[in-house]
Amino acid sequence: MESSPQSKQRRIGGGGGGGGGLWEGLNPEILGGLIFIKIPVDELIRVVPFVCKSWNEVVNGPYRWTDIDLQQWCRRCNNIERIDIAVRNLVRRSNGTLRRLSAFRLSNAAFAFLANCERCLKVLQIPMSDVTDRMVMKHAESLKMLTTLDISNCDKITCKGLETLGKCCTSLVHLKRNLSPPQWDYYIGSLATKKDDGEALVIADTMQSLCSLELGYGCMTDLGLDAILTKCKNLIHLDILGCYGVKLEGDLEDRCYQIMRFRGPWYEEYHEDDDEDDDDDESSEEGIEIFSESGSDSDGV
Repeated sequence: MESSPQSKQRRIGGGGGGGGGLWEGLNPEILGGLIFIKIPVDELIRVVPFVCKSWNEVVNGPYRWTDIDLQQWCRRCNNIERIDIAVRNLVRRSNGTLRRLSAFRLSNAAFAFLANCERCLKVLQIPMSDVTDRMVMKHAESLKMLTTLDISNCDKITCKGLETLGKCCTSLVHLKRNLSPPQWDYYIGSLATKKDDGEALVIADTMQSLCSLELGYGCMTDLGLDAILTKCKNLIHLDILGCYGVKLEGDLEDRCYQIMRFRGPWYEEYHEDDDEDDDDDESSEEGIEIFSESGSDSDGV
């Protein structure tokens, strides 16, 4: 039987009458930054404000919104316009305190709004977004505090955008630039892979402070890999799974395996590390399914 809104409030509030109980007097920074951050954004917006006045003030203030994780909601929503509205609303609530944003399918407009409002952003994870080179080149200077960036499957960002990000985001130490696996070409009887070292060379030239780099299913060859290994001296994690243009000839293989965590182009899927990753993925998918059942698609943020 589905729980009523009143019962939800009683569970979250912890007080016998649906109020905040002993929680109500907690410091807003503790509530927002340590406790409410564990509640999914969707539920946080729909339920928590109605528990008590002080909780409503925290949700509508900046304390909870230093870290915004919309990944699960974006997967369920799958509507770029609603995602844009949600990002704008939550960025406004952060009032300049936002340090991490994780979302899918951001548009140019939402990216520009974010860059203009949040100049102290440290972590930006926006895979599968429609952000273009032009928008990156226009606003990258506002993101110079970034240390972590995920632009996986952002197909409209090319070497030009990467170069701008590398030159502007000088504090960047973690980069994810994974692409989609190539399709099987039935005409030639093999994977339809391309060879292009452009992005790898740009990363090597402009992002030499990187400690962690993921380039899954990229188009680089040994030339691009050699440039990265030569210039990115701080790498402790390198993932080039599916980069089938890389052959690891000469001393490249030895140099790669000197890196603390290295995953090569032909990494076996049955490796124990991948088993752990699969477990994580299953947990995430299960959480998404449960999350979806708790509300309809009309439940927005």
